[in-house]
Amino acid sequence: MDDSAFVRVVEEAALPGAACIIVDRDGTRYARAFGHADAIRGTPMALDTPCQIASMTKALVSVAAMQLVEQGKLSLDGPVGDVLPDLADAQVLEGFDESGAPQLRPAARPVTLRHLLTHTAGLGYFFIHPEILRYFAYVGMPEPGSLASLRMPLMFDPGDKWEYSVSTDYTGLAIEAASGKQLGDYFAENIFAPLGMTDTGFRPELADHAATVHRRKEGGGFEAAPMILGGGEYQSGGGGLTSTAPDYARFLQAILRRGELDGNRILSEASIAELSRNQIGDIRAGYMGSAMPELAAPFDNFPDQHTGWSLAFLINPERGPNGRSPGSLAWAGIFNSYYWIDPSEGVAGVFVSQMAPFGDPGALEAFGALERLAYS
Repeated sequence: MDDSAFVRVVEEAALPGAACIIVDRDGTRYARAFGHADAIRGTPMALDTPCQIASMTKALVSVAAMQLVEQGKLSLDGPVGDVLPDLADAQVLEGFDESGAPQLRPAARPVTLRHLLTHTAGLGYFFIHPEILRYFAYVGMPEPGSLASLRMPLMFDPGDKWEYSVSTDYTGLAIEAASGKQLGDYFAENIFAPLGMTDTGFRPELADHAATVHRRKEGGGFEAAPMILGGGEYQSGGGGLTSTAPDYARFLQAILRRGELDGNRILSEASIAELSRNQIGDIRAGYMGSAMPELAAPFDNFPDQHTGWSLAFLINPERGPNGRSPGSLAWAGIFNSYYWIDPSEGVAGVFVSQMAPFGDPGALEAFGALERLAYS
């Protein structure tokens, strides 16, 4: 595979470091690491350098939730408040009065697991939604990683819109409630061990050889931007995992293979199909605004497409500009890590880097070039 065009784009992107893998249903087509895990100290980036995968955690949570749906321990469409009391009597934020006090009303319908998995529950993220930031400013800003940071009103009635949110953190808590196990322990037994993902887990402290999160400096170069998403009061299903490109590539292969890898099945073919189809009808998914551009700028992966959302992934209804087929599945992590899964062509790719803010143009160009390489 001639990767010269890809390498040129990565070099022009001037990233601190990246690990990139392309897989198909039978194995690895391409794998290469670039640059540094720590650009300040000059530590080389390796394919298996541990990185914070942030919201790439979410797809694993969706698989875990569907395992429990298969077992009858969770319901997709029953009130999720039955297992998560914080969501039992959800309130919708209608605005703020002259004093700044939030104005709330009861939600029109119960929140369900399907709402959580599709980001249509009405919840938000403080760094994306200014109304959530304003709510917390009034009631008191919670500690990052605390359960209190999840306790927010809904921005709309469940099922009415798509907004990226803490829904997957709540799904992680539902998995714990239904399984009786801490989320990391459930993952280790039911996903990581069967798939051979030996370097993935929740880690409140990063290993010495883990990659550092970077920021670009004005005039060139990088500075360290130390952020750890894996600590806190609970294990974050929304973004707490540390992993490696090879480990995550095995997960992508399992999705390509309809829930099985190396003879180990983690989900039925029927559940994979449910996990992969658009679940939100005519609602458009994928656009994220920003209340804190130092963490994430406004983002829209396919601004010219009416993108959908499955129980785990963004879905492009038309062919992507870099080659992926209609109906492909994708998402990302806030430190500029990205992946896609193309079931039609039987190919998937993962691009892992560690840099803030999200949506770095160089990282997006490099990821696009990786995708072009896969279809070349």
